[in-house]
Amino acid sequence: MTDTEVRAGPEPLDESATGATTALAVPSAAEEPAAPGRRTGLGGVKPWIAAWGAVFVCSWAGNQFSPLLLMYEDREHLSSLLVNIFLGVYVLGLAPALLLAGSLSDRHGRRPLMLVGVLAALIGSVLLALGLTGALFLALGRLFSGISVGVAMAVGNAWIKELSQGRFDPGAAEDSGARRASLAFTTGSAAGALLAGLVAQWGPLPEVLPFLVHLALTVPFLVIVARLPEGRVPGGLPGPWWRQLGVPSAGHRRFTRVVLLGAPWIFGSAAIGYGYLPTQLAGATGTWGLVCATAATVIALGVSSAIQPLAQRVHSLESARGLVAAVGIMLLGTAAVALAIRTQSVAIGLGANVVIGVGMGIALVSSLLEVQRIAGSRDLAGLTGVFYAAAYAGFLAPAVIAAVAHLVDVQVVLAVIVALGAVCWVGILVSSRRHLPADERHLAADGGHLAADERHLAADERHLAADGPGAREDRLVAATGR
Repeated sequence: MTDTEVRAGPEPLDESATGATTALAVPSAAEEPAAPGRRTGLGGVKPWIAAWGAVFVCSWAGNQFSPLLLMYEDREHLSSLLVNIFLGVYVLGLAPALLLAGSLSDRHGRRPLMLVGVLAALIGSVLLALGLTGALFLALGRLFSGISVGVAMAVGNAWIKELSQGRFDPGAAEDSGARRASLAFTTGSAAGALLAGLVAQWGPLPEVLPFLVHLALTVPFLVIVARLPEGRVPGGLPGPWWRQLGVPSAGHRRFTRVVLLGAPWIFGSAAIGYGYLPTQLAGATGTWGLVCATAATVIALGVSSAIQPLAQRVHSLESARGLVAAVGIMLLGTAAVALAIRTQSVAIGLGANVVIGVGMGIALVSSLLEVQRIAGSRDLAGLTGVFYAAAYAGFLAPAVIAAVAHLVDVQVVLAVIVALGAVCWVGILVSSRRHLPADERHLAADGGHLAADERHLAADERHLAADGPGAREDRLVAATGR
């Protein structure tokens, strides 16, 4: 089979003449030659499970800081603006990692880049554990945590997808890679937040212990990742390494007019729901602020994880139905956050995070399925990185809100955010059935041609039945020569 490689441009390249197949398939010719001992990973464990664990611990690194915001405000006497900057500063490490690591792994392989991600997670936790000695360590720790998450999202997700099909996992469903990858992120993020929040509220050494636990869990993955098989033979563009940083399918109209419009709202709504909201309910939660922040985080991410197995039923190959529904749900959750702040209601705030979690889960699965259909095998990780870079930009929302809240009422700021989201929702709805990847359009066209051929054959049969034996034979010769 030949891989579909969707190129940037006004229209996708017509590959019907080459026998192109869907971009979700990774051809066996491109895969690393199998060795019986490596095909099953470690101790008979399927390779995708080990890769899933690597993404899990990297996602843990990225979100274990979120429920500690109130702790740093109350116990370390850091300003609300500075704490929210810490929440978003890891985007400075995350965005370059997303944009660079995916493309580089398409060229040099998943394994070496994923090792960099695991190492960055370890460095990040060490620096955060040293946060008591100064805010600089917190900032640097968040930076390295961002690098770790960026690598895991771009490289790890593509790796899980490749190890969830073909000879690595023959019985897996077509959408297993997308569901497994998004589940690794949400469960890892929820676990990190849950442990950090519980330790901060009731455990010893709350500024250090959560990060030590993460270190203990992550160190083994330096060995595990090093022993995993590649999902495909590294390739990519010839010449200097910087040529590989281009992602041809990022210019696909389906990506720019559908996926990118929905991406920022995934983590933007999450950051507002479990990052910003708890700091605004401090008066209502009192000494239970850390528990509330932890609950908000775990609820949003837990619901997101729980809904993902059902997200396939919402997603559609013929439209962006999943993203349309998801963005609408996340906007409703953001509006509920504004209501919770106005009424100082913890119950409404937690309910808002339930709604946001539902939207997140559907959006992650639907977006990754769209990305995998659009991307060619050579830039799957690269396009995944571009998607997550746009999605994680939403984590800057709390810092932006905190920066302008002293000038404009927070209710007005949130209303503007919801209005912008509504504009994006309309844009996704308008383009939901347009700009489908080339392979689906070709399949539809082939189906039309087959239907036309069937009509012609049916007409020929009617003519043959109506004619005499001699004319029937002549018409049969003409029909078979057509």
